[in-house]
Amino acid sequence: MIRDEADAPGSGLLAFGSFAYADEPGDSALVVPEIVVGRRGSLCWVTTIAGGSLCPSPALSTTEPMVLPNEVVFSDGAMSGASWELVVAEAVGRIRDGHLDKVVLARDLVAELDAPLDVRVPLARLAARYPACWTFHVDGLFGATPEMLVRRERGLVTSRVLAGTIRRTGDDAHDLALAATLARSSKDLEEHEFAVRSVADALAPHCLSMNVPESPFVLHLPNVMHLATDVTGVLDDPTTSLGLAAALHPSAAVGGTPTDDAVALIGELEGMDRGRYAGPVGWMDADGDGEWGIALRSAEYDGRRVRLFAGCGIVADSDPASELAEAAAKFIPVRDALTTS
Repeated sequence: MIRDEADAPGSGLLAFGSFAYADEPGDSALVVPEIVVGRRGSLCWVTTIAGGSLCPSPALSTTEPMVLPNEVVFSDGAMSGASWELVVAEAVGRIRDGHLDKVVLARDLVAELDAPLDVRVPLARLAARYPACWTFHVDGLFGATPEMLVRRERGLVTSRVLAGTIRRTGDDAHDLALAATLARSSKDLEEHEFAVRSVADALAPHCLSMNVPESPFVLHLPNVMHLATDVTGVLDDPTTSLGLAAALHPSAAVGGTPTDDAVALIGELEGMDRGRYAGPVGWMDADGDGEWGIALRSAEYDGRRVRLFAGCGIVADSDPASELAEAAAKFIPVRDALTTS
């Protein structure tokens, strides 16, 4: 029996999931929590979930103070920056030879802490510093993603597509000029078009009608700016939010295009297991509604070791040094959340 007096998106019976990018080794997690403390706007609620009879609401109390790391040491993950530039150059060559149109290549960074990570610290910092992103933590994977893979809510579906990035300088006037440059960049517009097309093609079979804007807008985040497009539609079948996420993954924003060729090239060149990086992460309720983002700007942790991820879309005009700089900018949210107060 489900009793949901709040009757708001995210109330009632929920499952939280974080799914692997690839089928192999397929390290995914789906969690049904016993207690959910929820808030949406001015509405707050507590949900209890049990296998037997309904339980009374638990008594809530303050938790122990957060434990801040004193020392964090970073090192390269699967490969050095110079090696990754060579991989990007190889991918550009494959694209120019006509093997594919776009591939998304990721790299990782390893952080060693002086004590086991108190994940509340980076989560609180990410939520405060990146209010335009979705901050998440599921089974050892955390981050703040600006990309909503899919939202299903009462018959409507939305997907926010990001592709095409430029780093911010901190100078507002200069950043506005950079935003205008990004909006006119043929390289970034081409990359973005591939991503939007892949999402629209995947959602179309499930929708009665769709709205796909002709031009992207520029999404301003504290560290970078992205070309962004919100694709919306009216659902025409009972597919759940998780089913829609499965239909969309991997989009051109995290894999490339054509999908099979891009995924094969990632396996050949990237030199690491992404785990749940760039896979769907989010929640679903008993009606199938829910929100699934893509685990970008993310990290996985185990005790004192934290592994950070970042990825860049590679097309024919990509420059390896510029892509390395973009990856460094995408590390900043989680990196700063681990090291700065």
